[in-house]
Amino acid sequence: MYKNPSNNRNEIILADVRRTAVLIGDSQSEPMGSWPREALGSLGYKVYSVARGGTGYVAATSKSGNYIDALQRGDWVLPYGTPPLIVVEGGGNDAAHNASDEQITANANRLLAALKKRYPQAKIVIIGTLARGASAGGGRRTQVDALLGNIAAKAGAPFFSVGDWISRYQVAGDLVDGVHLNAAGHAKLGDVLAADMAAAGLRLQPDPRSAS
Repeated sequence: MYKNPSNNRNEIILADVRRTAVLIGDSQSEPMGSWPREALGSLGYKVYSVARGGTGYVAATSKSGNYIDALQRGDWVLPYGTPPLIVVEGGGNDAAHNASDEQITANANRLLAALKKRYPQAKIVIIGTLARGASAGGGRRTQVDALLGNIAAKAGAPFFSVGDWISRYQVAGDLVDGVHLNAAGHAKLGDVLAADMAAAGLRLQPDPRSAS
């Protein structure tokens, strides 16, 4: 652990920070074999996760604030240095708690601004809200996914819409409780996300400083 004098925050020193993707998210990202983790690993990254179940842009738990509050209060310990990629996934708990578009937008914009200030050289990517399609009962989760897409577009951040993936990739049978995936479902969607992120040019690039 290191107390960074530039921002007065505790940060963790990772020997391989330049090969590390920082993953912010909810219970979709939290498990070791989660689909976002699987995708990032397939692209060559080591993953440092601060994902917490029950949280979101607005949603919080007794153990962790929502994304922006957790960042500002130090509920998370983020890496020192310059990770190449910051990935923010979520929105499902905001949908479940009936957070408004205005609340989600305000907190998402605050989060993106804080992350850009903290890691000005990192690429920030947003993954939307995993859901069934709008015509298959996606409901508020699908709406939040679309909202996050608009927020990402205005911020100039790459966005991966997943608001119909349960239907599109036929993983409803891999849901254990209507929302969360079993291992097979995580593996399926991890492969899909990895392909989409690779097509967007997000594979880990060699560090030019390590070239001999």
